[in-house]
Amino acid sequence: MVEIVLVRHGETEWSAAHRHTSYTDIDLTPDGERQARAAGERLAGRSFAAVICSPRKRALRTAELAGLAVTEVDDDLVEWNYGEYEGITTEQIHRTLDPQWNLWTDGCPGGESPEQVGARLDRVLAKAAGHGGDVALVAHGHALRVAGARWIELPAAGGGRLRLDTATVSVLGYEHGRRVIQAWNS
Repeated sequence: MVEIVLVRHGETEWSAAHRHTSYTDIDLTPDGERQARAAGERLAGRSFAAVICSPRKRALRTAELAGLAVTEVDDDLVEWNYGEYEGITTEQIHRTLDPQWNLWTDGCPGGESPEQVGARLDRVLAKAAGHGGDVALVAHGHALRVAGARWIELPAAGGGRLRLDTATVSVLGYEHGRRVIQAWNS
């Protein structure tokens, strides 16, 4: 059975400050680079039929430092498009724009809805599962949380229940022919 290994990119200045970062293309911090190398140590000895990566440099650099040879760059793996909320924190949104806002149910004005993100990640998961071997996906926190939720047949909003820290490794797989999360946020 195929395993899909999710690797979240290492820390950036914005992720450390909890700023929503989708299309803003920023570098890893020195800690983020260290985290990416540590993720690679956790993956040492694993081979992958494919390594599919977001086109953002923070994801590509994480793959490089983790020792993963990217076989494909896929725009469907970019982070949730936060639209008007790009670069600001949830706390700021609640305090100054919308005290009731919830990314997982509301999406973002000028950005994507949960359903749009779910559709993108469904395409990625179908592609990954079709490789016939283990596949690594290197991408972003909210996008990978949606991937985890969609893998186990939850709506995209289910990703809101799956915390995912920087440079962590998670594994999607099967048990008795059913899709399961084998490891999360490790």
